[in-house]
Amino acid sequence: MDNEAYLKVKKEYDNKRENKIAKAEEIKKQIYIEHPKLRELETQRNLLAIKITKEMLYSDELNKQIAQDNMQLNLENIDKKIERELKEAHITKFDLEPKFDCQDCKDTGLIVNNGNTEYCSCFLQKVINETYKQTNIAKLDEENFETFDLGFYSNNVNFEKYGIGTSPRQNIEKIKNIALEFVDNVDNPQQKNLLFVGNTGLGKTFLANAIAKKILDHSKSVIYQTAPIFMDKIMEFKFSQGSDKSQYYKIFDVDLLIIDDLGTETMTNNKYTELFNIINTRLLNNKKILISTNLTLNELYERYDERVISRLIGEFRICKFIGDDIRLKKKRISSDKNI
Repeated sequence: MDNEAYLKVKKEYDNKRENKIAKAEEIKKQIYIEHPKLRELETQRNLLAIKITKEMLYSDELNKQIAQDNMQLNLENIDKKIERELKEAHITKFDLEPKFDCQDCKDTGLIVNNGNTEYCSCFLQKVINETYKQTNIAKLDEENFETFDLGFYSNNVNFEKYGIGTSPRQNIEKIKNIALEFVDNVDNPQQKNLLFVGNTGLGKTFLANAIAKKILDHSKSVIYQTAPIFMDKIMEFKFSQGSDKSQYYKIFDVDLLIIDDLGTETMTNNKYTELFNIINTRLLNNKKILISTNLTLNELYERYDERVISRLIGEFRICKFIGDDIRLKKKRISSDKNI
């Protein structure tokens, strides 16, 4: 884990948790001012717990058991009184508790799993996001399945232009369903990885963002990066002295790796080797990959060696995007509105 990113996120979590607790205390203080009986009962409960705990520490076994029984009985009585007061005041216990962003870790960044303390998935994803500083990941609230507009795709079938016997709209509806199926079965070894191919402006990156958001909503981790930056980071993580090698290993462990714009990177023999190693290792470990490219399949054959191509063709479900540049359509619509 990148130490700088970890420390930044850890500080963020500590501050966030302290603020949530402080805010809850302020709300509780105001409620206690309006309902002093609640404060009195809460004080009684705390003093009783302290008293009984001391007796359990310094008494013999018989007296400890008696003290424990008395504590349970008295605390139950006080709790019932507190519940009655809350009900009469139309207040719930939830109103008195801190409103943490993550209910699993209570904004500590840590959870206990089978007796072991681990980092919460929300914390790990924050560290990954901080490390990679990607622009696309910030667009997930704008680019997701709920905002994916099929209306930009034509209903006209044009085999000569697109090379398939379905309309762009029918084709994108099929790809959208494939993407949703991929999200629902991302842990299934039988589920193939995804390869998005097609010209620019047809929604490949948008749909990749939509998939990333769904995966994140399922409390899984995602690394999303454009191919040029991704390959440069790989070289930096692996070969630069003093670099944090743990970031290199994250690429193999993350639940979903998304590489956008494959084919726009400058390749070397080392990069070819690393790209194959990453794809092959993730395939062997059933870790899913989504790759998008503006290149045709023939252009991919010409650019990458047989080892990479064999994995892309054999282990990926190929989704061909067709239609007219959506970004140009959006610009025309925006221009028409401004006239």
